[in-house]
Amino acid sequence: MEPLVPKRFKRVGDNALHQLKIDHLPWANGLNSQIAPASTFGCYSRPASPLPIILVQKKRRRVLFIDDDPTQFRLVQELFGYFHGERFDLDWASWYEDGLKRLLSGDYCACLLDYQLGETNGLQLLREATAAQCPTPVIVLTGWATEDVDIAALNAGASDYLVKSEITPHLLERALRYTLKLSETMEALRSLATRDDVTGLLNRREMDRLLLEEWQRAGRFQRPFSLVLVDLDHFKSFNDTYGHQVGDAVLRHAASLLAGQVRAVDRVARYGGEEFAIIQVEATRDEAMESARRFCALLAEMPCVLPDRGLVLNVTLSAGVAAYPDDAATVEDLLGATDRALYTAKARGRNCVVGAHELADDPVAG
Repeated sequence: MEPLVPKRFKRVGDNALHQLKIDHLPWANGLNSQIAPASTFGCYSRPASPLPIILVQKKRRRVLFIDDDPTQFRLVQELFGYFHGERFDLDWASWYEDGLKRLLSGDYCACLLDYQLGETNGLQLLREATAAQCPTPVIVLTGWATEDVDIAALNAGASDYLVKSEITPHLLERALRYTLKLSETMEALRSLATRDDVTGLLNRREMDRLLLEEWQRAGRFQRPFSLVLVDLDHFKSFNDTYGHQVGDAVLRHAASLLAGQVRAVDRVARYGGEEFAIIQVEATRDEAMESARRFCALLAEMPCVLPDRGLVLNVTLSAGVAAYPDDAATVEDLLGATDRALYTAKARGRNCVVGAHELADDPVAG
């Protein structure tokens, strides 16, 4: 029996009809048919051998519009309806605090921000978002076509700015497309600057920045935090025996385990060679010691398996732990105390955890 091919498919929320070429399907006999509305889909007779066509609608990306005027929202929403390329869902925030909260949520691919939000300034909201390292690109909309507004918006962190009286569907779509592409490029550059290319973890430069930032935050709010330094035991032997590709696989194995065992607020980095650093936010020394012992036990129980090489490699780690403010008052002293604790753990025979508070009574550390 000849297959029954659906006649039309109507995209949800869109009046445009789209065609789907199905020449490559063995049972289509060269048909180039239009697809039918989703509401008309049912069971169609076709040969048993080929897999059925599954139509998956791509989820629309969301854009945030921050403006205190509902009329402006409706106008922008109408402009979005004339876009020829990608379609977006537009959400509206009508006041400062709600707009900032949504912008920082990470739920949006871009934001359109009014220069004037009632009695407040949209650029102040943008500065707050930038200070919070919000990655969402922002296009500022303004009623003033002056150079000082242009410069002020860009200095505050805007990706672009548009004058309301000059906005057309084509101009808005082009600005949004350009902003999204620029954001993707910047994100790729940020990743290159902050990530280790072997493990995908944060690199040492970024960890040092975050460590200083956490020390400042903890001091301001009188809260503790802990630092854990981890070193893979006898790592050099993996490189010497099996080569650096296997050594990299061992690093990725350990990195994956460590990253999977910390909280979302904690930070894990490859700190150099076979060393890893972990910032545990608002964790006391005892809490960090417990976490480090868990890392140590778990890695010892989970060998690095490389089936393509027929290898099962047992990997262990040594760890040093120190806490602010109990063990150190500055970042430099915290790093020093953690490093000495790590050295002591390796001197004790490796595959163990040592806290900075143990060093005073340890002859090896002395």
